[in-house]
Amino acid sequence: MVKALFTAALLFLPQIASADEAEAEACLRTKVWDGYADGWAIRTMTATTLTAGATRNYLVTFYKGNEYQIQACADASSQNVDLVLYDLNGEVAKRDESTDRQPKLLFKPTKTSTYYIVVHARQLEKEKTESGISVAVTYR
Repeated sequence: MVKALFTAALLFLPQIASADEAEAEACLRTKVWDGYADGWAIRTMTATTLTAGATRNYLVTFYKGNEYQIQACADASSQNVDLVLYDLNGEVAKRDESTDRQPKLLFKPTKTSTYYIVVHARQLEKEKTESGISVAVTYR
């Protein structure tokens, strides 16, 4: 009896975690499609779920002569998502300065090299435990 009441009570608790990768992907897909009109082409696009303060790293090679755009969109659970581009020595090559959930970096490498893209779920909305985040690299 007690177990049944406890289980029933759990059903009425508000849901705190609500990562929505589909929402993040839809936001980013719109940005990528809009970029085609300006000559941008998609290099890669992925989605993930991050907890508050967590990061996800992506290894990518950028080629001299191309211009790159790194964009991210997060679902409504996020307040601030950061993008940082590191070279293989761990030095910051570029960092976004925004404090929103749709950061963007523009980068034109001076030589062909491999970099780490780091997406950081810096701050989530109050009472949220995770966020769906999508990241894309486009080039022209």
